[in-house]
Amino acid sequence: MSDYQGIIIEESLEDKEVLNQVKIISTRVEKVGERHETPWLSQWTLHTFEIEENKACGLADLLSKSLDRAHASEWYADFKNETHHYIVFRDKIFFVDRKSGEEYEEAKNYGISIGIPEHQCDFDMFLLKNK
Repeated sequence: MSDYQGIIIEESLEDKEVLNQVKIISTRVEKVGERHETPWLSQWTLHTFEIEENKACGLADLLSKSLDRAHASEWYADFKNETHHYIVFRDKIFFVDRKSGEEYEEAKNYGISIGIPEHQCDFDMFLLKNK
């Protein structure tokens, strides 16, 4: 099995209980600036986490229901392992094969369509090149 790793921004969560479902590896706090595009916040608390492969689907579902409904067009969460990448929006989950540019494009287009800034939808930077 291959564990997944990602980052959850605590301020993006309506229900912070989701943080108890993951193994938090590290936490850092960033002061919010213009590039964050979340002017209603003063900081982001970024938790780097791990989740076992057999719990990843359940986490994606829980995250999708836990992201801040009032600012749903501002947030997503994602986590990945060597082969797959979960990209989670409020009420929408993409399970992407990391070798599929088309699947990354679909997730990017969806994110942009709901208002996520395009520069924050650069998921395909994790695309694995076929060798």
